[in-house]
Amino acid sequence: MPALLEWGVDIVRLAQSFASPALTLFMRLVTFLGSQWFYLIAMPFIYWCVDRRRGARLGILIFGSIFLNLWLKGVFLQPRPYDLDPSVGMVNETSPGLPSGHAQGTGVFWGVVAPLFTRSWGLFLALGIPLIVGISRIYLGVHFPSDVFAGWGLALVIVLSERYFWDRLARFFQRVNIRIRVASVAAVAFIMNALLMPDTSVAGAFFGAGIGFAFVSQFAPFDVKGTYGERLGRYVFGIAGAALLYLFPKYLFKAEGSEFEALVLFIRYALIGGWISLGAPWCFLKFKLANRDTESLG
Repeated sequence: MPALLEWGVDIVRLAQSFASPALTLFMRLVTFLGSQWFYLIAMPFIYWCVDRRRGARLGILIFGSIFLNLWLKGVFLQPRPYDLDPSVGMVNETSPGLPSGHAQGTGVFWGVVAPLFTRSWGLFLALGIPLIVGISRIYLGVHFPSDVFAGWGLALVIVLSERYFWDRLARFFQRVNIRIRVASVAAVAFIMNALLMPDTSVAGAFFGAGIGFAFVSQFAPFDVKGTYGERLGRYVFGIAGAALLYLFPKYLFKAEGSEFEALVLFIRYALIGGWISLGAPWCFLKFKLANRDTESLG
């Protein structure tokens, strides 16, 4: 066993020496904040109900972060702590361990949404939640400390890049023809598929969301403002639509194990991404759940 991984297993054992039913329950709850399900629940809320620009930015960066994480896991193929010592495995995962997707994802998510809060609260959330989620992954025996450090490091790079380059890129794409925007989204999705062929869901979600974000200002320029009831109505309606798009094609086209599985998976998630970014906002305007906002989406 490499020395770094052996040290990592020792750290996991040390963390679990403090185990109790209450602490384990807390860690299981905390680790949900770094799951892809949490992002699929929280990102639309921000986009539909809080800040349209920030939500669009968050969606693109989260999908990009998930892709990068999964691709790197496939490159490194590093085992998890319970692969070396089954006694430490409180939770099982199906993917390799390096880097930690939970540590990376929470760092990106809360780093991007931090400006929506006051400076002190934003800093607390951007640092505190990734820290406790990373610790939970070590405690549960699914990551070595080195996996968590790598996830945090990648998140820092992504968030700093967003701070320095996003506005410049947004201004550039606002000036170019819509065909170039669509072609750029398609090209990135193609590269994602080429590099991560076993899982086309991330590329599909990125493609659908990216196309929707490109057209939303033209076809569904909705305003996130409104009463709490209106915002709740938008969110419930939008999530219900996303759930139907997730479940209906899955059971209509039983493609698991077939030659069309990757294509059907791509289409399912592209539809979900397109619904979140464009389909739901169009319905919000159609059914008077939101007012029009002529301000362009950057």
